[in-house]
Amino acid sequence: MAVLIKTGSWAGAALILHVAGLLLVLNLLFAPVLTRKDGACVVVDKAGLPLRAFADARGVWRFPARPDQVSPLYLEALLTYEDRWFHYHFGVNPLALARAAFQNAVNGRVVSGGSTITMQVARILFRPQVHHHPLVKKMGQILRALQLEACLSKAEILGLYLTHAPFGANIQGVRAAAHTWLGKDADDLTHAEAALLAVLPQAPSRYRPDRHPKRAAEARDKVLDRLVRFGIWQEETVALARQEPVVPFRFPSPMTAPLAARRLKQQHPGTFVIPTFIDADLQRHVAHVLQGYAAGLAPGQSGAVMVVDTRTMAVRAYAGSANFFSRLGQGHVDMIQAFRSPGSTLKPFIYGLALDEGLIHSHSMLLDTPRIGKSYDPGNFTGGFQGPVTVEQALRKSLNLPAVQILEQLGPGNCHDRLRHAGAMFRFAGRPNLSMALGGVGTDMESLVTLYAALARRGMGARPRLTPAEPLSDRYLMSPGAAYIIRKILSRPFPGQAGVARLCGDWPVAWKTGTSYGFRDAWALGLKGHYLAGVWIGRPDGSPSPGQYGAVTAVPLLAIILEGLDRGPGPGTAPASITQAEICWPSGLSRNQLEKRGALPKGACVRQHKAWILDHQVPLTMTNSQGLAAPLIQTFRLDARGLRASSLCGGTRQRTFAFWPWQAEPYIPKAWQRAQRMPAPSARCPNLAPPVMPGIRIVSVADGSILRRQPGDRGHVMVPLRAIGGRGRLYWFLNRRALDRDTAMPMPEPGRHQLAVSDGDGNADMVAFKVVASDQ
Repeated sequence: MAVLIKTGSWAGAALILHVAGLLLVLNLLFAPVLTRKDGACVVVDKAGLPLRAFADARGVWRFPARPDQVSPLYLEALLTYEDRWFHYHFGVNPLALARAAFQNAVNGRVVSGGSTITMQVARILFRPQVHHHPLVKKMGQILRALQLEACLSKAEILGLYLTHAPFGANIQGVRAAAHTWLGKDADDLTHAEAALLAVLPQAPSRYRPDRHPKRAAEARDKVLDRLVRFGIWQEETVALARQEPVVPFRFPSPMTAPLAARRLKQQHPGTFVIPTFIDADLQRHVAHVLQGYAAGLAPGQSGAVMVVDTRTMAVRAYAGSANFFSRLGQGHVDMIQAFRSPGSTLKPFIYGLALDEGLIHSHSMLLDTPRIGKSYDPGNFTGGFQGPVTVEQALRKSLNLPAVQILEQLGPGNCHDRLRHAGAMFRFAGRPNLSMALGGVGTDMESLVTLYAALARRGMGARPRLTPAEPLSDRYLMSPGAAYIIRKILSRPFPGQAGVARLCGDWPVAWKTGTSYGFRDAWALGLKGHYLAGVWIGRPDGSPSPGQYGAVTAVPLLAIILEGLDRGPGPGTAPASITQAEICWPSGLSRNQLEKRGALPKGACVRQHKAWILDHQVPLTMTNSQGLAAPLIQTFRLDARGLRASSLCGGTRQRTFAFWPWQAEPYIPKAWQRAQRMPAPSARCPNLAPPVMPGIRIVSVADGSILRRQPGDRGHVMVPLRAIGGRGRLYWFLNRRALDRDTAMPMPEPGRHQLAVSDGDGNADMVAFKVVASDQ
């Protein structure tokens, strides 16, 4: 055409105009559909490598590809063998068509098609619905090829070929072919592999490597010969390539993150490529560790792990089950999305919200004691009570009663609404109640990750993000100071690793466990640097796993997962809102606060703690939720002999005393107890009202309990005698006989028994229990 134009031929110009007009009409009447919308989908990792592929309605596997996603060796082999003038022609190579026509005429059969890569794309994408004569088909391909060249760039046309070219069986596209026949991605090919993939579309069934490896090798060598002949590759390189065998094997489709991919495909129907933030290497490591760990658990148990980069909330690993193909472990169930009881994993946020409310500081006194007179009175996971504990101790040991005490002050509804606002989702029957502190609510791992991310994001919660299309949405949960204090409290070495952590200088991981009622769910969540990992172990059907709980079941797996992550920075410097102060017990106030009140109350600072203080708030010891009947700091009038008296009977001077909460008395030294430190009343004041005190309750032995007598016991095993409340000396009775001890008694003989206690004012309590022999 160029020659005709240069010579001024009007015929040439007219031909060009006619072709241009024909292409315009063709575009208007038959707009090109450049992709197949038949459901094929591939989910890829952050580097574009496939995590899982889903076949289309016809069962075809197809990985979309661009020229920059495949090996340059493959492009050299493809263009040299199929279409050397691809970058120069306008979709049709007249010389190639003429040569093919001549060869076919000489041989009396079709031996060459003369098709360019653009014409092959046209043949693949625009298949006629009815049978036509070969010449008519070829003319249709030529017109469609011209149309493609007019609409698309060369890179786009080549991308369509790389995506849709047939490679045998149900495989389309060079990336799907590379994974199926070579077990690798198309960007990492040897010379021999590149030549093999270049020739496969010529006769996909005839050259299938798994069925006809010899034919495939012979066809590959033809490509190698042509590459040498045209000087593209050196003879030495090709000689080595010919020695590579064609492996007669078909690699399975990638299943690196099967549950995450299934979830995304359901969320994005009709999407061909779904990019994710998942790191394929980390995903494989996490899945391998989880599967190996679950193999050591009881049959039917599974697990789930999620790893998130808290800077962007990008999900780097998503293992929704221990083994996707396990029927016994119900591997098809995605436990990252399953709603389960969170156990004690919500406790850090109860304390964090209480810090912001000014109810506590890091070493406020909390009471791990029975909730006398309360409708909700749970026990601890390990049984027994520890008495007065700091917030730090209560959270690290995951004590139940202190968390309930705090939640009662916050209000379950208020706490629930704050957690929901931060992005967590919950399910429960009725209204929020105190059982939330112990896992009496349903939630999922994503919600827990959302909340724990706030400890690394200065108090801002955010939902995990699987794909770049999901926006990063920060939601306020707590102040940066509260988040810092909670993370500091949770930061310590894993059990048994204190010495190792000290030697290697590693920043302690901030971690928390949880166990649901009946040993159904074992949780562990941990922060290391910028990474947050969540672990769940249990049975997908919700049945119990006795003896399996967070600290012994989930924590070891969490430690292995976090060990493989970058160390990263710790929580950083403390926000300006945080200070430290010496705190006095039992009052809970700082020494400076007490001294500013005047003379230091007697017994106000018998124990000191160095606490983290938020916004300079140093609240009093919280006891109201336990039904305290008398304040901790009381002022009395004393007479000349130091006896309690009123102003009418000799009370001439005032004296302030600090007392421990009455619930704590069984757990503190006797010298600190109220009965030992309360000034005795003066005999000259017969109408002096006694300080208000509650009744008495036995706490060391529960009513209806069963105690087991150990083999060979000769009275050496002691049963503690502890009671809450009462005033003055306590008198203990076993089976109506007075005991000569008031701290412990020898284990009684097997049988039924009654234990009673009474104080000087006549308050009393009694429990019945049973002792059984070791063989019963």
